[in-house]
Amino acid sequence: MSDTLAITTATPADAPALKALLEAAYRGDSARQGWNHEADILDDERIGREELEAMLADPAVTILTARDGGALIGCVAVTRKDESLGYLGMLCVSPTLQSSGLGRRLLDAAEDHGRALGLATMEMTVIDSRESLIAWYVRRGYAFTGETRPFHALRPADAETGPQITFVVLEKPLSPA
Repeated sequence: MSDTLAITTATPADAPALKALLEAAYRGDSARQGWNHEADILDDERIGREELEAMLADPAVTILTARDGGALIGCVAVTRKDESLGYLGMLCVSPTLQSSGLGRRLLDAAEDHGRALGLATMEMTVIDSRESLIAWYVRRGYAFTGETRPFHALRPADAETGPQITFVVLEKPLSPA
């Protein structure tokens, strides 16, 4: 990473680059270059093009992007669930830049965005078997709520034959800055 790092809000024009980043960081052999991937758990696409485009068009969703020069190297999504609750998702960093501190910078930016929206709490779901990722979030102030949620397969056929996955719910109070 250079000194030209910028964290900005994604636009619909960013959809192709965001999709490529998300797939590279979460799935397939490219994801295995970093520590934060789901490649050993899931092998389908991380997000569909239409789902990503819908998120970019949704006024309740803000996707923040990290760029080094002009290159997209990370992202995180904040979704307003109600007046006080936000949902943090899609935090990812290019696999070759993981452990560089960029994930932490994106997490901080997402929490700052939540505070700017007046949110009191940020929640997220994490696949329960991703112990090192859960520990990373716990070190940053997120706590288990005791709630779990089912993982819904992208393809109906995978619901019966795919891995049985459960999300744990973590949350963090967003105190005013």
